[in-house]
Amino acid sequence: MLIGSYSPALVLISLCVAILASYTALDLTGRIATARGRAVYLWMGGGAFAMGVGIWSMHFIGMLAVRLPIDLGYDIGITLLSLLIAILSSGFALWLVSQPRLPAWQWGFGALVMGAGIAAMHYTGMAALRMQPGIDYDPTLFGASLLIAVGASAAALWIAFHLRRNTPYVRLARGGASVVMGMAIVGMHYTGMAAARFADGSFCGAALDGLSGKGLDNLVLVTTLAVLCIALLTSVLDARLESRTAGLARSLTLANEELIQLALHDTLTGLPNRVLLADRIDQAMHVVQEQGGCFALMFIDLDGFKPVNDAFGHHMGDQLLREVGLRLREDLRSQDTLARIGGDEFVLLVHLGAPDDALRLAARQVGLISRAFRVAEHDLHISASVGIAVYPGNGQTPQELLMNADAAMYNAKGTGKNGYRFFDASMNSNARKQLQLLQDLRAAVELNQLRLHYQPKFDASNGRPVGAEALLRWEHPVHGLMPPDTFIELAEKTGLIIAIGDWVLNEACRQMRQWYLLGYTDWRIAVNLSALQFCHAGLVKSVASALLRHQLPANSLTLEITETTAMSDADASMTVLNELSQMGVDLSIDDFGTGYSSLMYLKRLPANELKIDRGFVRDLEHDSDDAAIVSAIVALGRALGLRIVAEGVETNLQQDFLTQLGCDSLQGYLLGRPLPAEGFMAEIVRAEQ
Repeated sequence: MLIGSYSPALVLISLCVAILASYTALDLTGRIATARGRAVYLWMGGGAFAMGVGIWSMHFIGMLAVRLPIDLGYDIGITLLSLLIAILSSGFALWLVSQPRLPAWQWGFGALVMGAGIAAMHYTGMAALRMQPGIDYDPTLFGASLLIAVGASAAALWIAFHLRRNTPYVRLARGGASVVMGMAIVGMHYTGMAAARFADGSFCGAALDGLSGKGLDNLVLVTTLAVLCIALLTSVLDARLESRTAGLARSLTLANEELIQLALHDTLTGLPNRVLLADRIDQAMHVVQEQGGCFALMFIDLDGFKPVNDAFGHHMGDQLLREVGLRLREDLRSQDTLARIGGDEFVLLVHLGAPDDALRLAARQVGLISRAFRVAEHDLHISASVGIAVYPGNGQTPQELLMNADAAMYNAKGTGKNGYRFFDASMNSNARKQLQLLQDLRAAVELNQLRLHYQPKFDASNGRPVGAEALLRWEHPVHGLMPPDTFIELAEKTGLIIAIGDWVLNEACRQMRQWYLLGYTDWRIAVNLSALQFCHAGLVKSVASALLRHQLPANSLTLEITETTAMSDADASMTVLNELSQMGVDLSIDDFGTGYSSLMYLKRLPANELKIDRGFVRDLEHDSDDAAIVSAIVALGRALGLRIVAEGVETNLQQDFLTQLGCDSLQGYLLGRPLPAEGFMAEIVRAEQ
């Protein structure tokens, strides 16, 4: 019998290849488990090839490690067949462990199939030697090799199935498991090799026309390592990409949730806002229509909130509103909704067993608000006026219900406050007027009923015109020309102010472009922004779009916001104002001196102009306090490097006083009334002549 020997280096290399192949296989099972769609089959096919090449390579290097006293060669066809068997066995194993479950019978059957495949690969590879006479195998060792193959397959399938998920320390676990699997595979191979008996006088038939062993070990090793490393590297990089993609998906989900939260909830109290309330009312109406029952809308307005806000400032007022929201939610049921729809106005939607139940609930809300609030070591006392509209009966749409509840609330205020009123027909007249006015207002933009009048601004020192303020008017088909104070509050309550504000912005820029082309390139057109418009997310984009559409230089536009609006959320205001300022738009703080601003924030606001409120200008001649306030505002504006504009100038004495103080520009009925663009220019031309 021919006695063979082993190359220690190749034996060690075969073990390393087996371990690397095992780790690659375990990693690929993880990729297959998380893949979706066609990617599953791509990973399974590529994984079967890489894993099969790795196992076959370990076997082939193990065979090359054998040294016999005769020349050896390997039949190409049979050798490739053994490689194909390895790839198919690996593909079966990867398919098996990619299943959602691996019951015991399926695991056992899979171990038999995979073990038979590995054994078939090994003994087919041995047959590639084409030994004459044939190889004789020791029955005991042969049987042991088969058992090891099945046992190694069973262990490999169990490990791969349980380590396919990316749990903490999974790579460390896969590393340890791959060592166990590699040693089992090597054990099977060398047990099978030990079972082989080569008779004296044997010769290798493949030595003449087959693959020679010289240099083949290096070629197989390099090729195998390349395949395994590429497969492993691809798997690792894909896993990282998937992890990063999953992280981005989670971030996007959280961002969407935050956007939805911001879009549907009041930022101060966290309560649902007007948009979400309308949806909840609509849902409640459908429930009543389908299942019966009723619900009530309670419009709650705080009595005495403004004096608290004026006395202690907006910060204290905001804290009080939060406390009111918390108290009103004390015994709120899951099916009810409490919303804050603006200012000190709350709306409670409550499902009722009977309409009369609203009486007890409204009395409870009034009682809750009448208890003192402890805010920043102050005991604050306010009350509530509550208007109640019941469905069915007091309206057919969410908007009509809300308006009727609002009308009932105003009735409660008018009859002494600190109480509640149910809506009834006697209040319907005003509600219907409001509803009709709202419907007319919705159509006003589309029917081109809105108009802009322009009030001129003049340089205080030389009397030259320096621009105009755009003032909104509504040319109602029935009521005639309506000033903004008759419909702006309604527009803000319903959100129409956004569309109206966009129209005003575009129309003012269009008109200013015409004046710009006439040579008035140093003029500025001033446009007022409402509080709701200023807080709208699309404001900056709307301004940029209007300037671009009408090819108007940014510094020809001045946006006026009230001091109260700018200071209600100073940090958020600064973000918006900085974006507008960087665009080149001029910014003016309107009605300055009437709010409760912080000088710390005021100096940080990127404003270009302060506008003195007409209330101070009106009594300049008779009230020394107003004169002192105006003087202080002018001095403050000068110190901050801001232009000073005074509005409401109606007498020569007011004009002289403001000019001597150092105001930059003036506007008022004394100098020019608001007029349509044609009349405005006619007055300007007349003044210039």
